[in-house]
Amino acid sequence: MSKTSEMKIIARIRTEFPEKFGIPRQSGLVEELRADIIFEPEYRNPDAFRGIEEYSHLWLLWQFSEAVRDTWSPTVRPPRLGGNTRVGVFATRSPFRPNAIGLSSVRLAGVDLQTKEGPVLHVAGADLLDGTPIYDIKPYLPYADSHPDAAGGFTERVKDYELTVECAEELTEEIPERVRRALLATLAQDPRPSYQNDPERVYGMSFAGYEVKFAVRDKILTVCAINKAD
Repeated sequence: MSKTSEMKIIARIRTEFPEKFGIPRQSGLVEELRADIIFEPEYRNPDAFRGIEEYSHLWLLWQFSEAVRDTWSPTVRPPRLGGNTRVGVFATRSPFRPNAIGLSSVRLAGVDLQTKEGPVLHVAGADLLDGTPIYDIKPYLPYADSHPDAAGGFTERVKDYELTVECAEELTEEIPERVRRALLATLAQDPRPSYQNDPERVYGMSFAGYEVKFAVRDKILTVCAINKAD
């Protein structure tokens, strides 16, 4: 029996994150985020999307395109545990896996079947890098996929990491309202690696065509500057 099988890229996602830094650690944490799923020419048949508008949420199966490697480790060091504690790779959602595959639940915000790029799915809450390859899309089924009493492992002990965001109004007055709300909600999720907690350090993040500078002290994130990206 063959140990390998081909997985075809059916689409790529267009998001507001040109680089990994700042992307929320899970899907659905920042509802204000918007993204478009653009399909490869082979998969632009409108019949493939018949009935999808009846669902409120979708599962995306995608590739950690920035984490593809030939080797793997049975343990990883989750950033939320400080980057020092090792946990079994299958007990985490680390991108460094035997197969660099990610899974995200997103809200279906709209379906547009007639665009110059073919059918486009508009989604909310995606935690993907711009251009991420998507392998498959499946409907989210509340009766089967939702488990309110499920145990969350170590993530239950480190989930309280949201920050208060302080941003002078003049820094965002030229930014469209939806983008402004999405940016501030993303910053509130604390984009820093968990093992970095230097109150004097100024961090930089790219978002939706802007370069954002910020610092964090005592659970308060202060935006220092926002400039249009070159």
